[in-house]
Amino acid sequence: MSPVSDPIRPVGFASDVFEVVRAVPKGRVTTYGAVANCLGAKKASRRVGWVLNKSFSVAPAVPAHRVVNRLGQLTGAMHFPKDRPMASMLEAEGVQVQDATVVDFKALFWDPMTEL
Repeated sequence: MSPVSDPIRPVGFASDVFEVVRAVPKGRVTTYGAVANCLGAKKASRRVGWVLNKSFSVAPAVPAHRVVNRLGQLTGAMHFPKDRPMASMLEAEGVQVQDATVVDFKALFWDPMTEL
């Protein structure tokens, strides 16, 4: 994801979400709930999703494609630009996707609570 000419400068919860998501390594995925839990907001997984919906114009780039739901499904895919589909971005990093779900999700899951 490349930044746009006038990037958004996030603050507060959004900034914290972006910091955690930027730490997710290529080839791995995490969940909205894992990000929320890491930030001490266990019940804020939907809020994490809403924040990530606005991440496409943030600099430096936020790898929002690495965040999926608790079942490994690409529920946020509809929010990605048509020229940068979520599944294609994951596959470019070596993550297999079948039927809008990460293949071998449990093995690829990155938990910020234990990894950071």
